[in-house]
Amino acid sequence: MTSATPGALRGASAEPVLPEDAPLAAVRQLLSRMVTLCWVELRKIRHDRTEMYTRAIQPALWLLIFGETFTRIHAIAAPNGLPYLDYLAPGILAQSTLFIAIFYGIQIIWERDAGVLTKLMVTPTPRSALITGKAFASGVRSLVQAVVIIVISALLGVSFTVNPLKLLGVGVFVVLGSAFFACLSMSIAGLALSRDRLMGIGQAITMPLFFSSNALYPERFMPGWLQAISKVNPLSYEVDALRGLLIGLPTNLALDFAVLAGATTAAITVASLLLPRLAK
Repeated sequence: MTSATPGALRGASAEPVLPEDAPLAAVRQLLSRMVTLCWVELRKIRHDRTEMYTRAIQPALWLLIFGETFTRIHAIAAPNGLPYLDYLAPGILAQSTLFIAIFYGIQIIWERDAGVLTKLMVTPTPRSALITGKAFASGVRSLVQAVVIIVISALLGVSFTVNPLKLLGVGVFVVLGSAFFACLSMSIAGLALSRDRLMGIGQAITMPLFFSSNALYPERFMPGWLQAISKVNPLSYEVDALRGLLIGLPTNLALDFAVLAGATTAAITVASLLLPRLAK
């Protein structure tokens, strides 16, 4: 009697993947990729905190100089009689995460130049899983930045909520908004194909995205054409959600979440389609 080889035994004992299990396996793979890339980002921050400190300078200046000045001169009347600094702080929080995510495509161009992206592309990992993992890794980095901004705002006397569920919601919207802008950046990287072009395009669209949102002033102060742009700007919905959760301004959280989730899904799809072009 011939004995089966160990390899044959392993092959015989292995359970086949049933068709109905395929979607579950794809979800597990997606989550595994996301968790791995998020962990990599956390390790980068833990080993080098310099970037976190330097990125906190700009939003701190916005709050200290712009916020304090406009509070004193009463140039912008915040809704519900709120101090302008309280109204401004959630907008600056969203701005700081935007500025982090919008240049995230530089990292994927660096990975292409280093040969890392080519190796990732030949693995069985779906392109959508790779893009999603990188997008939410950017969200983790932005979440750390958001904590810094909240602490700075609290030191300046901003009255934020201490409700843990609302703070958890803030984390969800920060990660989701950052994921959208990171995917937008990676889509631009797939078109620009170089770091210099990406930097130029990123700088060209960052301030228009910021100033066409409601981060600095209520929409009622905008001209009609700018109000129309603000209503299709995902940053406006992120700011609305953060204001509703942090300072209690009325907002439609379900609408804010639906818009950001839909925009992020569309951005992941576009970035996934452009990824092979970047990897060539």
